[in-house]
Amino acid sequence: MTENLPTAPTSPHGTERVRLAVYDGFARTGRAPSVPELAALTGLAPEQVRRELGALHASHDLVLDPQDRDQVLMAHPFASVPLGFSVMGARTLWWGGCAWDSFAIPHLLKDEPEVLVATRCPACDTPHAWVVGRNAPPPGSQVAHFLTPMHRAWDDVVHTCRNQRLFCSADCVDTWLRDTDQVHGCTMDLGTLWRLAADWYTGRLDPGYTRRDPAAARDYFAKVGLHGAFWGLPD
Repeated sequence: MTENLPTAPTSPHGTERVRLAVYDGFARTGRAPSVPELAALTGLAPEQVRRELGALHASHDLVLDPQDRDQVLMAHPFASVPLGFSVMGARTLWWGGCAWDSFAIPHLLKDEPEVLVATRCPACDTPHAWVVGRNAPPPGSQVAHFLTPMHRAWDDVVHTCRNQRLFCSADCVDTWLRDTDQVHGCTMDLGTLWRLAADWYTGRLDPGYTRRDPAAARDYFAKVGLHGAFWGLPD
């Protein structure tokens, strides 16, 4: 994604305050705090908040709406717009950014031991729902299909997330790929998806969190049973 981002000075302390406020807002309410809300929460001026949001977008800690720089579109695993998944907790409803993120939410939010993840098969529109918790994968024969290889994920992260979906079966994946003229990416069962989601975002709500570097990400993918060039790993 190539956008013009704020270039005025930011501060590590201010950037972290804004990051934590965004994630806390999503976790508690299911929506992204506005710039005025972030200013009130952090004690920063609105223009400084905008600069810190720009820095967080540049570091891939969140995604800003290209049409409205004041709007946080995604702060993985949360999204402010529907991308195919709803995630219902005991008191809060979230948009899941993708299959991966939807399954990750109960692992990240310790007050939500399980959530109801709902979606529709992109091929045949069949509705699906799973109770996803932290102890074991949900039962089901459905499969997840990820379209974009990991080394290209941030070229257009919204497109990447929009195309990490859950299907009735591998046959539905094949039908969807044929109908949309797409090339097969990676298909996995619910157990593998659950393992992928389980610890990927651990610590993201805590101060001082840093994203995995590429080598650490590849190690994580291998640990949960994902291999091959799609994940940046040998076959």
